[in-house]
Amino acid sequence: MYSASDMSPDEPDNSVFPELEVENLILPTSKLLKPPSEAIFRKQYTFAKKRAFAIFVHSKKAAASGAELSSGDLEAHWHCCEQTFKEAASIHKHVAKTHDAEIQEHTIAILRLVGSRGQARDSQPPAQSPVGEKREAWDVSLWIPDISHLTEDQLHRGPGEVLLYYCYCHLETPHLICAWQRELCQKLQLKGKVRIATEGINGTIGGSKVATGLYIKAMLSHPIFKIMCHNDFKTSEGGAHCFPDLKVGVFKEIVPMGVDPDLLSYRLAGTHLEPEEFHKEVETFLLKGNSSNDTILLDCRNFYESKIGQFTKCLAPDIRKFSYFPDYVDKNLELFRGKKVLMYCTGGIRCERGSAYLRSKDVCTEVYQLKGGIHKYVERFPEGFYQGKLFVFDERYAIPTSSDIISECRYCGTPWDQYQPCSTDFCYQLVLSCPACRQQGHTACCFVCQGKAQRKEEAGENTPAEPLLKEECECTDTRARVPCDTLPQACLQTH
Repeated sequence: MYSASDMSPDEPDNSVFPELEVENLILPTSKLLKPPSEAIFRKQYTFAKKRAFAIFVHSKKAAASGAELSSGDLEAHWHCCEQTFKEAASIHKHVAKTHDAEIQEHTIAILRLVGSRGQARDSQPPAQSPVGEKREAWDVSLWIPDISHLTEDQLHRGPGEVLLYYCYCHLETPHLICAWQRELCQKLQLKGKVRIATEGINGTIGGSKVATGLYIKAMLSHPIFKIMCHNDFKTSEGGAHCFPDLKVGVFKEIVPMGVDPDLLSYRLAGTHLEPEEFHKEVETFLLKGNSSNDTILLDCRNFYESKIGQFTKCLAPDIRKFSYFPDYVDKNLELFRGKKVLMYCTGGIRCERGSAYLRSKDVCTEVYQLKGGIHKYVERFPEGFYQGKLFVFDERYAIPTSSDIISECRYCGTPWDQYQPCSTDFCYQLVLSCPACRQQGHTACCFVCQGKAQRKEEAGENTPAEPLLKEECECTDTRARVPCDTLPQACLQTH
């Protein structure tokens, strides 16, 4: 369990909650089995709510950056609702004011967990009670690996890697999983992003191979995630340096498609094909040539991902966000009517929800998805039908899968596939600009942004800058939010 030192200063201290015993979460469970008096229920409820509040605040604690670790500046701070809080009182006030509904839900979950534990204990004869009774999944410390036998160099130095994984499973108390994930990653000094929801978990994290190995072991030892196996974790060269920080949070969806999971479950997903099976399907599709009008090879990633790497002869929607995918399907339903669809994405998670949405429209004859995504396919078929690089959502932007370059420089047309962020303030587009063009100052995503940067430079630092909004550039103005595609153009497209 959390100790007092583990939770401070995240948990309200005794001066704020004098009755809260942080080191002892065991409620008098025998009383939970009887109809409680109003006084007993109030006491139990108050205890659980304080614990829920403390865990929620702890889940918002920010991991120390590399600079902070090296400088010794380890002052605690918290991130919540796109705000940073540097004082415990301020984060407590924010949580109490803004997240009361979540605290209430968490409180009920704690009461239910403790109540069920009490029922299980009381149903066992005393003689059969185990000496070391199993502790619950919400006991965070139980699922943190012991690293006392490792030196600092063994844990944090040496070869590194990036893990990509997801697991769809019902999580009754996602905030408890969030607290565990945050503490686990911080202890192993992993950086990256972990999204948690009642529908499961989705993560991409980097660190030393020793640290990532311990992380995988901890995941597979947790009772909730024992349904996973080692092969569910995709790996690539990298490390903690591929991410600016650690972000762990609770969301409505573990992949943001914008459709309520309660209304469209991942359980409706298409048929999963192993890389070998998917390879055979694509091979058959390509052998048919232009006569393959009964099948669509669908890339459900964003346009900037498929721009630098894709399967031969695929349909790659020109959409900027996965949350646009449902609208894309709705706008192009006739495109899919009566077709067999072969879907793929980076690691498989977007296909889970994307295929479920497509199947819900009841227009396709069959919907298949590549199990493990492009990651697993290129491991099995490095010289297969996937061409170009594999885009990743970290500071590497892409990982090599072959020597093919299917994209070109934005400015001169030279083959080029290494993304850099647009150099203009408040623009978050990515740009393909070759070294020669970058030396000439072409570092923006388009001529509109380039012009803004030049005007700012000519005006000087003391001149008030013109208002710059994130979406005000040629890249977004000239692209339809949801394009209308036609199958002949898509199927004849080869890069």
